Amino acid sequence: MNTYKLTLLAILSALAVGGRYAFQFLPNVQPVTAIIIICGILLGPLSAIIVGLLTTFLSNMLLGMGIWTIWQMISWCLIGLLSGLIGKYVSKTPLWFIVIFGIVSGYLFGIVISLTTYQVTGHFIPYYLAGLPFDTAHAIGNGVFLLLLYPIVKQLLKNYRINRFSSNPKE
Repeated sequence: MNTYKLTLLAILSALAVGGRYAFQFLPNVQPVTAIIIICGILLGPLSAIIVGLLTTFLSNMLLGMGIWTIWQMISWCLIGLLSGLIGKYVSKTPLWFIVIFGIVSGYLFGIVISLTTYQVTGHFIPYYLAGLPFDTAHAIGNGVFLLLLYPIVKQLLKNYRINRFSSNPKE
């Protein structure tokens, strides 16, 4: 992994951290999952995992660390891995499929996060059912953020690929 790609991942992580911080007033509505999915589809599973780990760690330094941080890392890395595999094995993934995957990822995130309570109290079902409205907000937010961000980031990364291989030494 070259310096240019690491810089790109740092920028995507900063965008995700800033977006999570900016949308903290809306429970579970944040662009983090959408950015990780976009990163996985366009840059691969390892890149999405790196963005997931960086985003979780840095944003939780602002918003609060706890046992949930580990489960957030696991959730976002799992989503990044799955989206990276989709991007790797499904050529020309349509936007509607990405949006549906984002919606499903909102519920997957909620299931993994609910394991936190199971780890502490031994009760999973009541906690998961109580969190379904928040998971639904997360799923809808993912769909909206993917609709808004995917075309823009895809175009920017298309330009990244073109500029990366140009012969201009200033780039």
